[in-house]
Order: sequence, then C-alpha cells, then structure tokens
Amino acid sequence: MFSASAIEKNKTGIEAESANAASIDDLSVEELSLGTLVHSDTSTLLPITGLNAAFKRLEDFVFGSIALLILFPLMALISIAVKLDSTGPALFCQARTGRNREIIKVYKFRTMYQSGSHEFKQARKDDPRITRVGAFLRKTSLDELPQLFNVIQGSMSLVGPRPHPLKLDEDFKYVIPALTSRYCVKPGITGWAQINGFRGETRRVSDMVSRIEHDRYYVKNWNLFLDIRILVLTVLKGWVHKNAY
Repeated sequence: MFSASAIEKNKTGIEAESANAASIDDLSVEELSLGTLVHSDTSTLLPITGLNAAFKRLEDFVFGSIALLILFPLMALISIAVKLDSTGPALFCQARTGRNREIIKVYKFRTMYQSGSHEFKQARKDDPRITRVGAFLRKTSLDELPQLFNVIQGSMSLVGPRPHPLKLDEDFKYVIPALTSRYCVKPGITGWAQINGFRGETRRVSDMVSRIEHDRYYVKNWNLFLDIRILVLTVLKGWVHKNAY
C-alpha cells in the first residue's frame, strides 16, 4: 500500500527530483514535461465533517493546551538560546499550504542565520545556513513546538499531513496528481507519514510519493484512536530521525 513503485521515468530515463534538491544532470522538475510523471491513487478523499470534526477540534484544543502549558518553560528557554546564538528573532513564520489549500502562517523556532533572500530552498544535511542551536532543534524536532499556537488558533491540528512550503507544492503539483488531495483536512504537527519515517528533505519524487501515500491513508482511515496512536508513537519515537536535519 505504501510502495513508491508508482514512479516512472521521463523520456530521458532520469528519475525526477525536486527543483529544491540537488540537480540531476542539470535537469529539474521545472525543466521536465508538465505531463503527469507519477501515477498514484487519485481517488477522492472526504474531509472530516460533522461530529467527527467537532471531536477532532476538541482533541486539538484540549491536548494542545495541555502540551503548551507543560512545554512553555522549555519553549521560553529555547527562545533565549536562539536569541543568544545568532542575530534575529526567536520565532520564524513561514507561509504554508493549509486545509482547502488556504495559505496559512506556520510558526517555528528560527534555526537558520538571517539573510536578505526570501527564496525557499530545502534544508540539507550539513547545511551552512543552519545555526548551532538550530542544528540541535532540527535534529530533535523541537523547532516545531511553536506550532502548538497554530493548533490552538485552529489553522493546524496536532495530527495530520505536514504543511508544505508553497514552493515545494509548486515543484510537485504537476507530477503527483494526488498531492493536493491531502489538503482536505487540516495539516498537523505530526502525522502517519512522519512516524513511518517519511519526513525531512524530499530529494526525489519517490520521496514525496511515499509521503503522499501515507497522508492519504491517514485521511481515509481517520478516527480518534488513530490520532492517539500517532501522538503516542510521536512521543515515544517521533522526535529524532535520520532525516531530521
């Protein structure tokens, strides 16, 4: 179910990569044919509605508030560490894709040195843009904690597909028809894809296909017990991963 074998090669025989990844013989997604390169399950996903939506919102507000109260002292210490480590604000706000493809502002602890460029580029292993404190925060996923504010506000959920930066969706929307279907629900701080190891940099289209397949599985099979299972697994093993850098 979760195989990324659905990936095809383009006419040159080269597997496509993200335009934000390293070049593949100087060929990026934007230079490929805009025809569909990846054919995965494109069946319609239904949003969470009615009582289910009310229960999920209650889950987010209650558990999110408890987590924020418990973790607030740690978040305050992280803010101080970020400020002392490099010039700039402690928090970083980025436009990302939310439910129904609405653009939302997602909060994170700043993990990179400030620069004048606003061009999006995925973080890579040993990325020189990442600060010393930022490297630790990214490795332990602590940079995501400010998204608890997004959860309380209602723009995000504790559990759901991760919200992508706008440029990342632009890179892949022509090659993965099912990509936008994941936005029928609120994006989450953690999700089914993340606890199964599909997180971090998406260097190749196959990386994104696997993530989308897991996100679609979550939406199709959603229930409160699945959310609780994902939250428990996140606490137990979801903070540190080889792809978190």
